[in-house]
Amino acid sequence: MKILIIGAAGMLGQKLTRALIAKRTLCETSISGLMLADVVAPKEPHFDGSVESSAADLSQPGVAEALISRRPDVIFHLAAVVSGEAEADFEKGYRVNLDGTRALFEAIRNAPAPYCPKVVFTSSIVVFGSPLPDVISDDQCLTPQTSYGTQKAMCELLLADYSRRGILDGIGIRLPTITIRPGVPNKAASGFFSSILREPLIGLPANLPVEKTVRHWFASPRAAVSFLVHAAELDTARLGTRRTLTMPGLAASVEDQIAALGRYAGGGAVDLISQERDEDVARIISGWPRSFDARRAQDLGFKAENSFDEIIRVHVEDELAGGAQADMPIADMRKRL
Repeated sequence: MKILIIGAAGMLGQKLTRALIAKRTLCETSISGLMLADVVAPKEPHFDGSVESSAADLSQPGVAEALISRRPDVIFHLAAVVSGEAEADFEKGYRVNLDGTRALFEAIRNAPAPYCPKVVFTSSIVVFGSPLPDVISDDQCLTPQTSYGTQKAMCELLLADYSRRGILDGIGIRLPTITIRPGVPNKAASGFFSSILREPLIGLPANLPVEKTVRHWFASPRAAVSFLVHAAELDTARLGTRRTLTMPGLAASVEDQIAALGRYAGGGAVDLISQERDEDVARIISGWPRSFDARRAQDLGFKAENSFDEIIRVHVEDELAGGAQADMPIADMRKRL
């Protein structure tokens, strides 16, 4: 079993890599090799099998073909220009998110037969845009209101068509907003959902750029990794022609987040949150979905958290108490942020 992770240098890519190394098998088959690719070469982890790390931009000619020439059995496609950046840079968003994905699928199509790898594609709940019902069902039409959402919706259609034709065996997972993201903020419009918890938990100030009444759909990084692994092991015959699933999550308001922070870390942590409205961020998220009925994914075995108290606990366990930041002095953590 050879596994390719595209976007392996990112937060989820690194966590997925560690999870697969710890698991040692996928689809009841021993993992013999890991191929890690991103625009910046990922660090090579310690692994008993073979590890290849490379700098790779799928939107550049020949890059996808070079990756597919190793004939990985399972491909996790996590790489993307995130929401805020895709909205600010129209050309880059389409080049990376749409053209890069199409290049990957075409490289698979043109590989010497027989070859039909499992492809796990990370989509997003922002393929749905206003007007929306309060709770979105699995039958909701895709109506993206951002360039990022449009690019992801297009890729979902490509995944379904290439799967229908037997070129690849694809499954798409629409991720909730992943919170609490460790490390430094990225350019995602949703980044504040993490920062208003992450920074106060280590004594740093954070800004809230929207109203506390804003409601959204969340899951932890730990849940996101479990989604990816479960998707790779799922029999896609159970999906029929609808190859992309909305992942389970937690519907919560910013006020709910802050209340959970107060219960865990006290009023002093809450007092570190200021409120200065950012019109660009507020505009982007105004059309985003608030809650889902994700029973199709749940019936297929996908699971997420049930409260923000649980999401905070997961962050503390994985990043502060027992994870990457566990032995890092507070002063050093502040420097990272």
